[in-house]
Amino acid sequence: MSLRKNALEILQKTSRTFYIPIGRLPEGLLEAVSSAYLCMRAIDEIEDHPDLDSATKAKLLRTISINLQSGVANSKIEDFAAGLEKHALVLPEVTYRVGEWALLPDPSIAPRIWDATAAMADRMAYWAEINWKIENKSDLDCYTFSVAGAVGLLLSDLWAWYDGTQTDRSCAIGFGRGLQAVNILRNHLEDLDRGVNFFPPGWTAEDMQAYARYNLSLADTYTKSLPKGPALNFCQIPLTLAHGTLDVLALGRAKLSRSEVIALVHKVTK
Repeated sequence: MSLRKNALEILQKTSRTFYIPIGRLPEGLLEAVSSAYLCMRAIDEIEDHPDLDSATKAKLLRTISINLQSGVANSKIEDFAAGLEKHALVLPEVTYRVGEWALLPDPSIAPRIWDATAAMADRMAYWAEINWKIENKSDLDCYTFSVAGAVGLLLSDLWAWYDGTQTDRSCAIGFGRGLQAVNILRNHLEDLDRGVNFFPPGWTAEDMQAYARYNLSLADTYTKSLPKGPALNFCQIPLTLAHGTLDVLALGRAKLSRSEVIALVHKVTK
């Protein structure tokens, strides 16, 4: 089985939101965006792991960061996964195969993905060490940039690399932040159960919804400015699903139904 096909299978297992838009991308860009998503999902699984303590999470995240920063043109799969062996039995497949995802894209863009993932892993390690303590809106902005706003910037770099598409990078940050804020709302009770609260002190669900809607408005601006092509086709789907999820959360529901997801995706892609 080719690495590309296998990556798409792992992607389908880990994200119903991103599997569809990534699978529709043209060759070259598909591998690059798949690599970015899977590398970042690899470290995200460490950050959210229910059975690892914060110190271990920080150590593993920094290990991956160092491996990626050490990447060179002839790096091998095992070079990027070095240091994960002791935890192979508890880490999910998407994490211990990070070396494969790192080597999936064209060599001309792979180092940009390594750089973005390494920086994110370092930031995640910091947040793990302070138990994701959010004291105010500035902390929330910092966290949502660390794990999502920066992804918007990386996507902008991937669009420019592929076909020269130029974007508003401030709005790109809002794109990432908006999607992350919706995730925070959707996972709020689950996060509280594990002792983490991403809501600043005194914030209600309505406050976080307002935060999400503001950033999704930037995401709307970002997406509407894109020319017809793969970047636009990609961004429309997760943005539409984020808006839909926020709407049902505001009504007191936990998430979109499968039929609602299918209908929203069809509306965007028809």
